[in-house]
Parts: sequence; structure tokens; C-alpha cells
Amino acid sequence: MSTTNSSVGVPAPAWIAVDKYTEKSLDTSAPPFAPTKSTLDAAHAHAQASGLPDIAVTASQGKFLMLLARAARATNILEVGTLGAFSTIWLSHSAGAGANKADTNVVTVEFDAHHAKIARENLERAGVSDRVSVEVGAGVEVLPRLLEEVKAGKREPFGFVFIDADKQNNWEYFDVAVQLSVPGGTIVVDNVVRRGNLADEELGKQDERIRGSRKVVELAGKDSRVDAVVLQTVGEKGYDGFLLAVVRG
Repeated sequence: MSTTNSSVGVPAPAWIAVDKYTEKSLDTSAPPFAPTKSTLDAAHAHAQASGLPDIAVTASQGKFLMLLARAARATNILEVGTLGAFSTIWLSHSAGAGANKADTNVVTVEFDAHHAKIARENLERAGVSDRVSVEVGAGVEVLPRLLEEVKAGKREPFGFVFIDADKQNNWEYFDVAVQLSVPGGTIVVDNVVRRGNLADEELGKQDERIRGSRKVVELAGKDSRVDAVVLQTVGEKGYDGFLLAVVRG
């Protein structure tokens, strides 16, 4: 099987085949420990029929986020960038075995009101709207408000934060997310590798998304509040990667 041209990020056949094989082989979870395939398919179909861009995480990526949040024992979760709530549905199941579904609380922030409407409909159909709050507004405005609520004792800090929104504001989201997190909290910033263009300084000067990704990587590396790493990924969505950080105690 051929490989991909990393400059355009076209998925190689092998990457897609492995994703499909492993998703089928490992799709053994059942409610309340994970969403069903029919639930996820319905959410994706509704988002597409409603005109949302097809940029949601894959099923494997969604399950990875759920398991990562579960491994972190996070019960209070923040997501920046809801879209159609595909990843939100996964994160809403992070409590896992031995825990009541009510133990998980997800706050998800979405800038686009239409996207938020579709997300709420998907969450309702998935049966998880009781544990998810959709906050509509710009992340750079909503996150500081959440921080003030945490500082005032009106809201619990977060154990897991997933950032997948406008890349030019990656650092602004990350900086507030650290302040919103418990010691030992986990933060994931998605799509920072940008098909390998993260390492290209000149492209970073031309593309604000690459520039935003470079900024969060470089500043996180200098940030004494966290330990962070970038992992590259391949799959049916092509070549990319994410930044993973743990807040120091």
C-alpha cells in the first residue's frame, strides 16, 4: 500500500485500513461505558445533513479521548470547540465502570450558534444532555468567565480539557485551561502538527493556524506550570498530531 504525501495530508490506504480494522476489533464497549456505534453514526449524519463541516474526530480518536479522561479519573471535563458534539458524546462517557453516569460533567464551548443547536440535538438523542452544558460564545470570552466562576467557588475546576477550536487562539485557550485545571489535570490540544508544517517557521509566518500551533508548543515548553509533549498521528483523517500536557501539582 502506498504512503501519503505529507505536504497535502492525503490519508494512505494502510492508515485507513488499520483504523477500520482496529475500530471493528475493539468496538466491544456498551452503555453506560461508551456510546453505541448507532448513536455516533446518527450524530455524524445529523451534523452532515445540517451543513456542519466534516472535521470531527474519528471514532478511534474519540474513544482515545474518553479513555484518556477515564485514566485521569476526570469527572469534570472542559471542551473548547463543540462542533456537532461527536467528541463531546465520547467524553460524556468517561466515568467508566463502577461509576454513575451522573459522576461525569462536561462543559463544552461553541462559538457558532447553529453548531451549538445541532450539538444539543445530538446530545439529546444520545441521552447525555443531562451531563453536558453547551456554552455558546467565543472561547476567549467564555473561558475567562469560567475561570472567574472557579475562583469564586461557583464552579469546580476541571480534571481534563480538550481544545479543538480556532488554532490561532491555541495559546490563549491553553493558558486559561491551565488555570482552570486541578493539579495533575490533563490538557489535550488537537491538530497542532498541521500535516508536518508545525516545524516550518516560514509557513508559520504565512498561516495563522500554523503560527498558533507553534506558539502553544513553544510557550508550553517554557511553562513551569506543565509538563508537555507532542505526539504525531496518522489515520483516516490524514497526518496530524496533538499536544498533551499535565498540570504540575
